Amino acid sequence: MTDPHQVVEAVWRIESARVIAGLARMVHDIGLAEELAQDALVIALEQWPVSGVPDNPGAWLMLTAKHRAIDQLRRRNRYEHKLAEVGRDMEVRQESAEAELDDSLDDHIGDDVLRLLFTACHPVLPTEGRLALTLRLLGGLTTEEIARAFLVPEPTVGQRIFRAKRTLADKQVKIELPAQSEMPERLSSVLEVIYLIFNEGYSATAGDDWTRPSLCEEALRLGRTLAALMPQEAEVHGLVALMEIQASRLRARTGPDGTAVLLLDQDRRLWDRLLVRRGLEALGRAEALGTMGPYGLQAAIAACHARALSAGDTDWERVAALYRVLAHIAPSPVVELNRAVAVGMAYGPARGLEIVDGLVAERALKDYPQLPAVRGDLLERLGRLAEARAEFERAASLTRNERERSLFLARVRATTPR
Repeated sequence: MTDPHQVVEAVWRIESARVIAGLARMVHDIGLAEELAQDALVIALEQWPVSGVPDNPGAWLMLTAKHRAIDQLRRRNRYEHKLAEVGRDMEVRQESAEAELDDSLDDHIGDDVLRLLFTACHPVLPTEGRLALTLRLLGGLTTEEIARAFLVPEPTVGQRIFRAKRTLADKQVKIELPAQSEMPERLSSVLEVIYLIFNEGYSATAGDDWTRPSLCEEALRLGRTLAALMPQEAEVHGLVALMEIQASRLRARTGPDGTAVLLLDQDRRLWDRLLVRRGLEALGRAEALGTMGPYGLQAAIAACHARALSAGDTDWERVAALYRVLAHIAPSPVVELNRAVAVGMAYGPARGLEIVDGLVAERALKDYPQLPAVRGDLLERLGRLAEARAEFERAASLTRNERERSLFLARVRATTPR
């Protein structure tokens, strides 16, 4: 027999974004919308174990929350003015209760979720605020779950969410889609948040675990939702393609004991071919829509690896060429570092080392462990073992991830004379 409490939790994870989004459109306040949705959740936890799970639990949550919204508006002495507005949103056919519930969910739902996503990712918020608020409102994660995912204290996450909501209210940010003139910048902010969530799951910056798949899953869910709501945006499909292909490698990124496994050493039989196919299909949609942006280009690079049956089969010259294009449209020291790896694989370690040596003075990479790690790898391939060992030792001292540190220390041992 299904546990009603487990059903409530599962329904909440699936439906909370739509419920909060619909309420936000009605009450024009994200904080209040979340409170009303939480009230409906509490009522469900009280009633469903007794009365049973309704046939359409998501619609039940929506309708219950809307009734709570009406009560709130009445208590605020704006009932007469707001009732007509809320009532229009709640008007449904009365032939059957099921039709009423279905309509309460379907009305405006796509636009509502899109408005909520753009509001949670508004550039007026700091990055950590956007991340926490997005996972809370769109991902349905609890404050405890977000704190555990990012290895920060729960009160810290609570404060970030609180401050984000307050900032949106103080700045009078409207819960609406951006004007067309603002769309590129605002969409860029949304994509950045989704990819930051994914990256923290794909390659954790700190802690004992090399990966945190639950964060990758949340980011993929958000990306797929965004692609369904904005099918004409090439970069949205590019980001989804990139995440699908990278997520396909998650099982191969760690050994049986949790040790980190780098791309060239992975057992490609463990790659999820369904995710690879979905990623290549999303990349095809991005390419069909026109000029590729940064996410589309990174997806094209990931596709080179996905199509190769082994590391030796990788078209490294194409990878290097794609990184050159990426460096042109979205220049950054990290992109150059990745290009150095590709150049080193395509044309030899000496060529790659030339690029890396030009990045050593970059302030942005001063504490970035991948810089000495890449330099150490290239030096080792050139037979300069003492220099390579020093670089791996520096990489181990810089990383905050224990699995990555173990990986670098193993490279130290491998370059130590016996």
